[in-house]
Amino acid sequence: MIKAKKKKLTARELISKALIYAALIIFALWVLLPFSLVFLTSFKGIIEANSLDFTWWPKEFTFQGYEKVLEYDMGTAYEGVPLIISGFINTLWIVIPPTILGLFSSAISAYAFSKLRFKLRDKMFSLLLATMMIPGTILLTPTFIIYNQIGWVNTPFPLMIPGMFGAATCVFFMRQFYSGIPSELIEAAEIDGMNYFGIFFKIMVPLSVPALLAQALLGFIGGYNDYLGPLIYLQDPEMYTLQIAMNQLKSYFAGRNVPAMMAATVISIIPTIVLYIIAQKRFVEGVATSGMKV
Repeated sequence: MIKAKKKKLTARELISKALIYAALIIFALWVLLPFSLVFLTSFKGIIEANSLDFTWWPKEFTFQGYEKVLEYDMGTAYEGVPLIISGFINTLWIVIPPTILGLFSSAISAYAFSKLRFKLRDKMFSLLLATMMIPGTILLTPTFIIYNQIGWVNTPFPLMIPGMFGAATCVFFMRQFYSGIPSELIEAAEIDGMNYFGIFFKIMVPLSVPALLAQALLGFIGGYNDYLGPLIYLQDPEMYTLQIAMNQLKSYFAGRNVPAMMAATVISIIPTIVLYIIAQKRFVEGVATSGMKV
């Protein structure tokens, strides 16, 4: 059996690769160093964390910061449950429904814009893209007035209902993905008597699982990190999401317990890190294929 000879890299290619790896390492350190500082500080004692004699590594590991965070239950929605856990639970039931239903709305809209032929299709899609150019802050005042008039302020509805109708960004990316699927598959399904919904659920959805998961992950993280929306619409402390709870913890511990603040930050970050690690392969695959032709 003849072994394929490995192609030798030229000096220019070696230098190019070395520069690329060096840039990636620098970027990784740029991202990881602040997080590592937060993580390690969360295990320090109060005196050590406030000391002017800075040390990167804790002289003595302690979980006092985490204990303080998990003891704080002022304003919690559930009796005996720490505020940060209460905020996490509230965030999940506010974010998950619009993420799932919004993904369905966006995907089926993208399928229509990509594969169906109807009047004013392209103009409607252009109008949809134009909405992406409008800064969300411009609409804060009018939407608040509307939601206040219909009694939605201090309820989770303003944070949930609009998202259930999809997002222009998600429609755009999913349309790009569906445009790469050969139309012959759809034509063959139509010949077999399959209707539009059958084609969508039995052909388009299975083929677009990576892209759907990528958009679901992005949508979930966007809702999970949302601070402005809950700050405006949620007034009852028992309804606070994780980000609002984090702000309350920050106000309580600021200047008094730095390790507790860092511990709260670590706890809030862990779910998104775990979620990304689980879905990493699908996420990268979905993003990479959203703009490619199959």
